[in-house]
Amino acid sequence: MDCLIGIKFNDFAIIAADMTNAHSIMVMKTDEDKLYKLSNKLAMAIAGEQGDTNQFAEYIAKNVQLYKMRNNYELSPKEASHFTRRILADNLRSRTPYHVNLLLAGYDNQEGPQLYFMDYLASVASVDYAAHGYGGYFSLSIMDRNYLPTMTKEQGYDLLKKCVKEVHTRLIVNLPNFKVQVVDKDGVHDMPTITVESLKDA
Repeated sequence: MDCLIGIKFNDFAIIAADMTNAHSIMVMKTDEDKLYKLSNKLAMAIAGEQGDTNQFAEYIAKNVQLYKMRNNYELSPKEASHFTRRILADNLRSRTPYHVNLLLAGYDNQEGPQLYFMDYLASVASVDYAAHGYGGYFSLSIMDRNYLPTMTKEQGYDLLKKCVKEVHTRLIVNLPNFKVQVVDKDGVHDMPTITVESLKDA
């Protein structure tokens, strides 16, 4: 029941993930962090089986850091997406596949902001905006209608809030909190968490 949303603009990329940790019919917590900082200008939003998400995200993050230590420079978002896809593909053909869906947001000094959509079958696509989970059924149409690549961070954050508000209104499952991060030329930054209370004030 996870929900991930990502949008790429001309100067930055923004990603959001719900903070609900549920098991069967029970909500265990509503402050789970599903966003992982992989490097200075690279972040991942991940959803799927609880054990797989933690282990896979940490494995990718440590390997990205290992590459930096060995080669004295960081993987670009495109290179990191290909590496991540290869790990998913290799494990898909083994007895221990990872059941994870993810969004990879990063900033490349030459190519600018980038956003990659990846699923558990190891397919990858560079996109302007994307979503995983049931929330995507409601979010994609809002992004189709309102997305402009020239939006500012404030406008991009407001667009995310529109998506989350629609998820709150339409989706039968309760996903009250969404953690938000922005990736730009200065690195990865946390934005205010989108909550039911903050949407009431909007």
